[in-house]
Amino acid sequence: MYKNWMLVSLLLLCFSLLPGQTPEILRNPGWFSVFNGQDLAGWTTHGRENWYVENGELVCESGPRAEYGYLSLDREVINFELYLEFLQVSDGNSGVFFRSSIDGTKIAGWQVEIAPPGHGTGGIYESYGRGWLVKIPEKRESVLREGEWNQLRIKVVKGKVTTWLNGVKMVSLKDDKIENGRGHIALQIHDGGGVKVRWRNIYIRIL
Repeated sequence: MYKNWMLVSLLLLCFSLLPGQTPEILRNPGWFSVFNGQDLAGWTTHGRENWYVENGELVCESGPRAEYGYLSLDREVINFELYLEFLQVSDGNSGVFFRSSIDGTKIAGWQVEIAPPGHGTGGIYESYGRGWLVKIPEKRESVLREGEWNQLRIKVVKGKVTTWLNGVKMVSLKDDKIENGRGHIALQIHDGGGVKVRWRNIYIRIL
């Protein structure tokens, strides 16, 4: 079953990115898509905020309750490399969690921050734990492209986490607690309302 899923995902990779737009890293073997561009198959929503597909893109948007919301990958992944693209339509306070567990809208684990300009996109935060583990250098705040599509890559192997934004290495961290962590990848809608982020080209490589 897994081999069939991977084969289909690799075929989707060939057609979901226009010629000349395929990021160089995705040309390496082992990458497969985890978003089909049509629906939320393979993902689970948490909370009452809005997750939907529009024009082949995944959209997260604050609802009337303006609470936290999450969209988690059904399959648990421990050691991996993740590539995705995001566009912050409004506010943009979001993130990508990994090795995380979710109970309602309470999430425990680690987050690669996605935030408005000047607020540390690419840094690593521990939810319901130690808080910020590593923030990006201030000089790298300008790497985020406001109002444009951004490329985020996350690599997690044992206790080491490395992040890249638009091809620029943002942070690298080695942590014993992360090494012992288990759980899911999840995208976030931050509470407070006004958040809207579009996502596309979500690919993963198991390590």
